[in-house]
Amino acid sequence: MTALLELRKVSKIYGSGAAEVQALRDIDLSVEPGELVAVMGPSGSGKSTLLTIAGSLEDATSGEVVVGGSDVSELALDARARLRRRSIGYVFQDFNLLGGLTALENVTMPLELDGMRARRARAAGMLGLEALGVADKAERFPDDLSGGERQRVAIARAVVGDRQLLLADEPTGALDSVNGEAVMRLVRATCQGGVAGVVVTHDAQLASWADRVVFLRDGRVVDQTTPPSGPDSLLASGLG
Repeated sequence: MTALLELRKVSKIYGSGAAEVQALRDIDLSVEPGELVAVMGPSGSGKSTLLTIAGSLEDATSGEVVVGGSDVSELALDARARLRRRSIGYVFQDFNLLGGLTALENVTMPLELDGMRARRARAAGMLGLEALGVADKAERFPDDLSGGERQRVAIARAVVGDRQLLLADEPTGALDSVNGEAVMRLVRATCQGGVAGVVVTHDAQLASWADRVVFLRDGRVVDQTTPPSGPDSLLASGLG
């Protein structure tokens, strides 16, 4: 199976001279459709930088980033923006919800920008909000929601629509264990539908939902492993 996301010898350097910081060093990573990869590592190891580069939100200093067979560095700015809007669902640590739109409008706006009829987009958005237990907040504005509710709305926005790649930076950080597991259940189901997923998390229990866990330290991949329990064990135990 062809990988949907490929990072080939990707490095990222910020600053120069004495202020130079090498955030990533020769990262090789591939994620296939249907696969969920968790990325773990200490603070400052390069986890968030890996996600922003994978999502074409910033450029690598060197190396190649290939999404859906396209080398991102070769795409014009409008083509890159179209790729992000149509193919990549991104969950930011700070949620990035638009304050002037309701929860449902935040979820449906990317769909409507891509030409989906408003009624169909609304139905898809409501399904996403329902799956995360915030359908009753659909007409609320972000400022009227709790941090956990805003986080779940942001996740719904990332997973609805015809996504190929899901990137999530600490998607359960503001949630309790029950809601955290609900989020990972939805992320897992999304990947089982053929989406490639990369999730940054500090929580080993939530990482056990992944097919593979990649460990970063000082900008390098230092280990990869398959969670010993795995998502199937979680499902069997009743947590899924």
